[in-house]
Amino acid sequence: MFLTGFADEASADFLTQLKATQELGWKNIECRTINGESLATISDAEFDKICSQLDEYGITINCCGSSIANWSKDPRSDEAHEADMRELLALLPRMKKLGIGMLRGMSFAFVKDAERPDLPEIEKQIFCKVQKYVDICADNGIIYGHENCMNYGGLSWRHTLKLLDNIKGDNFTLIYDTGNPVFNYDHSTENPCKLQSSWEFYRNVREFISYVHIKDGVAMPGKNWRDGAAENIYTWPGEGSGCVRAIVKDLIKNGYDGGFSMEPHVAAVYHGGAETLEKFRYSSYIEYGKRFEVLLEECRKSAHEVIG
Repeated sequence: MFLTGFADEASADFLTQLKATQELGWKNIECRTINGESLATISDAEFDKICSQLDEYGITINCCGSSIANWSKDPRSDEAHEADMRELLALLPRMKKLGIGMLRGMSFAFVKDAERPDLPEIEKQIFCKVQKYVDICADNGIIYGHENCMNYGGLSWRHTLKLLDNIKGDNFTLIYDTGNPVFNYDHSTENPCKLQSSWEFYRNVREFISYVHIKDGVAMPGKNWRDGAAENIYTWPGEGSGCVRAIVKDLIKNGYDGGFSMEPHVAAVYHGGAETLEKFRYSSYIEYGKRFEVLLEECRKSAHEVIG
């Protein structure tokens, strides 16, 4: 078991991301942006510098948080698919050099202009395109970890299971985000009128989870309904509706030994000036990590008491 996080929430500056990780005493980063760019788009010179900095700090990137098939991309768009292919092919040699074994991917955007976002003709395109990404990853020894976000697989736990039924490959697995169900509506019924339950979602996909994002929050249904989701206020881990404590305890009880990756988003609710925002981003990331460490230890003790 190990702790990691989207360190770009501490700072856009990669060196500061490394310092935050070091301050927490962790050895891993989940890479999303590096100095404002992705691992796929930075220059070769910048990539070489990143490699040196990682070596200097003794830190590794355990997962690449790519934008492949993410919540902004229409599954019907050939242009979006081509952009994903370019990103994937640019990432692979860099991931190999850095020893990154997992790619965070998704299953395309919530289709707003369709009668339903999961019509058979839409599903067919989603399954076909994601399968291509999974196959390419498999050929390169990379795990394609699907995150339950504002995408097809995040429409409900039933949609995630359908995705698993249709995407073939031992390297296709789930990244479970505890916070995303909090503000996403359940689209497994004809009339999606209720928000998802993080615990219910987790319980139904538990056996397929190999990695966990820690996020928490409280939804505000009825306010700014967009793309199948409600407005959300992010909280410290365990203080929202993400069932973080129950999920972490259950994972431990069932022998989970993977990573927990912090994705705080708490800086999103900060209303101070730009200079103080940068300080808050860093300090809140550190505090988030420390708070989760306490929660994790409490869950360990509680789980072992149940097991014992």
